[in-house]
Amino acid sequence: MTSPASPIRLYRHPLSGHAHRVELFLSLLQLPYELIDVDLLKGAHKTPEFLRKNPFGQVPVIEDGDVTLADSNAILVYLAARYETRETAERWLPRDPVAAAEVQRWLSVAAGQLVSGPGIARLTKVIGLEADYERAVSTAAQLFAVLDQHLAARRFLVGDGPTIADVAMYTYTAHAPEGGVPLDPYGHVRAWLARVEDLPGFVPMKRTPPPAAA
Repeated sequence: MTSPASPIRLYRHPLSGHAHRVELFLSLLQLPYELIDVDLLKGAHKTPEFLRKNPFGQVPVIEDGDVTLADSNAILVYLAARYETRETAERWLPRDPVAAAEVQRWLSVAAGQLVSGPGIARLTKVIGLEADYERAVSTAAQLFAVLDQHLAARRFLVGDGPTIADVAMYTYTAHAPEGGVPLDPYGHVRAWLARVEDLPGFVPMKRTPPPAAA
C-alpha cells in the first residue's frame, strides 16, 4: 500500500453522518488523517474559501495531496481504490461484477432512503430541521424492515466480509434512535451494527441524547 505523503485532511462536522462515514473508513484503513471542523451553524460551508473545495457547500471534503474530493460515497470509493493493500484488495471495493453492483446498490440506498428516512428524522430532533418527520419515520421503518430481512442470512451487506457498503450504511442506522426511530424490532440490524463496531480501527460518531418519549 502506498501511504499518503502527509495526513489526509477531512473537513467535517462532528454530528454529520456523511462525514463520519469517511472518518470511519480512514480509521479502518489505518491511514493518517487530520480532522478539520466546519461550523455549519455559522455558515462556514458557504464561505468562498470552502466553496472552492466543494461548490455544493457540503461536508465532507478531503484533501489528499493535490486531490480535493467531495461527496462521502465518492470519497469511500476513492480511498478503497487508492489505498488498497494486498490483503484488502477487492475486500472493500470488489471487482466481481455482481458484488460490485451490490455494493453500488447499497451506496445508492445510503444516499437515498437512509438519508431521507433515519437521517432526516435525526436532523429534525438534533438540530430542529423543518421537515416531514412522520414521512421520514415511515421511510426509516420500511428501510429497516428490508435491511433486517437482508441481514438475516448474512453477516455483512455484500459477500462474507465488510465492504464500503457497510461503512456507508452504518452511521445513520446506528444513530437512528436519536431521531426517535427505535432499532429494537430489528435484531439482525443490531447484530450487524455490532459486527461493524468490532472491526479493528472502528471509531464512533459523537452521540446526542434520543428524544424524550411523548
